[in-house]
Amino acid sequence: MAEPLLIMRHGEAGAGSPDACRELTARGLAEAARMGTWLAGREDLDLARLRLAASPYRRAQQTAERVGEALGVPVETLPCITPDDPPQAVVDWLLEQDDDRPLLLVSHMPLVGAFTGLLVEGRGDRGLGFPTAAVAELDAEVRAAGCARLRRFTSPADIT
Repeated sequence: MAEPLLIMRHGEAGAGSPDACRELTARGLAEAARMGTWLAGREDLDLARLRLAASPYRRAQQTAERVGEALGVPVETLPCITPDDPPQAVVDWLLEQDDDRPLLLVSHMPLVGAFTGLLVEGRGDRGLGFPTAAVAELDAEVRAAGCARLRRFTSPADIT
């Protein structure tokens, strides 16, 4: 079985233009830090080997930076996970990667919902609705369309 795949939506962002430059609000920064602390406390994830990748958009980078600080891992920028990228392109990218490390992707709606739906249901039109800073955790024999199982879905509001 491949290592877990975690898919995270960025924290709450303010309005602005251009879209790629929108920044997290104070709440969004707090959401990202909260989720990072929660992930860092998890004993069931091999955090020492975790690979963390984020969309190049500012709000996703800010979210990943907060999570990476909590986990002690660097952030990679992954150009193919912006809001309007096709979910199948992300699956194609996944299939080219080694799956022997846990992977956390920080991206945007609608991509995170459609991508999760494609991996679990085999269809990108049946994705999950992701609150800001929510994390979907998937298990799969192969990180491909229709081959994953949703193991856990957690938003900042779920953490006490």
